[in-house]
Amino acid sequence: MPAGLHGAGGGAGGTVDNGPGLVSILRQGHYLIASIHTALNDSEMAQFQRDLVDRIGLCRSTGIIMDVAALDVVDSFGSRTLRDIAEMARLRGAVAVLVGIQPDVAFAMVELGLHTSATHTALDLEEGLAYLGRAGSAALSHREMASRPQ
Repeated sequence: MPAGLHGAGGGAGGTVDNGPGLVSILRQGHYLIASIHTALNDSEMAQFQRDLVDRIGLCRSTGIIMDVAALDVVDSFGSRTLRDIAEMARLRGAVAVLVGIQPDVAFAMVELGLHTSATHTALDLEEGLAYLGRAGSAALSHREMASRPQ
């Protein structure tokens, strides 16, 4: 990983042990919590995307949360990258939730036509985790119904 980008250890709770960085990717049970701590340039954003999508498979994650609460601006590349991460997560079997979008950022994104319409969103980390819990419960009950003999 480039300097400043780092991820979590393999433990159940996950830890960040590389000192302060631009992003952190923490493992919480079957979920990954990816927090962006400061604005990323395009190459850092692309590296974040690769790292997070790789980590989904390594940790066998069923859900990811992308926390952007620290960002006061999201440009078109950042918006597209976040949307692409959510789609890549879906293709790898994980549900993605974008949390912490600041009011001014949401306003600017809509005004500029930057859409994340297929991406699940939540107000904050707590609501994002609750959403993943509901999504996991719904998927589990759907699998149970499908496996019942007719």
